[in-house]
Amino acid sequence: MGAPIAPVTVRPDVRLETAPMSPVSCDTCGAAVEARKSSWEQTSIQWHAADVERCLERRAAMPPRIEGTLFAGCVSLRQALAKAVERGDLPVLADD
Repeated sequence: MGAPIAPVTVRPDVRLETAPMSPVSCDTCGAAVEARKSSWEQTSIQWHAADVERCLERRAAMPPRIEGTLFAGCVSLRQALAKAVERGDLPVLADD
């Protein structure tokens, strides 16, 4: 018999409770997303179905009905996220 297996401790993920996502809208097409900036380099974005369709850059980049197609990102939304950070509407959690 081998060594006993140590119990695994699983921490609950409370990131969205301690720092919830913030709404951000694109200035170009009006697509609204929920966003969270963990650091200057990392941004989490939650798209809603209607806003996926509304995003002009996303529609132009993605052929219809092809599952798993990667989307590199929307330049207009990236600019809206930067403006939201500048206004203080989208806090950067790790400011180092």
